Amino acid sequence: MFEYDRTCYLGLGANKGDKIENIKGAINALGQKPGIAVQRHSSIYETEAIGVTRQPDFYNCAAEIKTAIEPHLLLKIVKNIENDLGREPGTHMLPRPIDIDILLFGDLELDSLDLMIPHSRLTRRAFVLVPLLELDNELVHPVTLRPLKEYLDQIKPPQKIQKVLDAGNLFQ
Repeated sequence: MFEYDRTCYLGLGANKGDKIENIKGAINALGQKPGIAVQRHSSIYETEAIGVTRQPDFYNCAAEIKTAIEPHLLLKIVKNIENDLGREPGTHMLPRPIDIDILLFGDLELDSLDLMIPHSRLTRRAFVLVPLLELDNELVHPVTLRPLKEYLDQIKPPQKIQKVLDAGNLFQ
């Protein structure tokens, strides 16, 4: 029996194929994994690609989960879900059907070769902060101890982000 004692937040994004169905599929797959209980998810937002900009816009959302598993196992699980949903290796910064990032893992701070928690670009991406703050507007960065909402105003230049689907409509 699992003890779901850690609250974690994941970022999900898609810019290839049926973006809404890809995000739905990822949330469903997460909920079917032992040791993971999906609590809720944000609305879906359309956002511009950052970095390699000559690609389709993304749909992004955040999900809150409770988990009984350790961070590196969670990383392995989300990478397997990405693969199962058609993500190909080597598509970082390129169009992909799904991308799942571990944003926060309780108040854990972790910096290893393959995983950084909190996510290294958490405070510099509106497409991460807006959905995350929709879930909990009072979240605090576990390292800086600053409210995450303070970082939104510091993002320059402003990044395009527009709600395309309310959270309550995703699974209707």
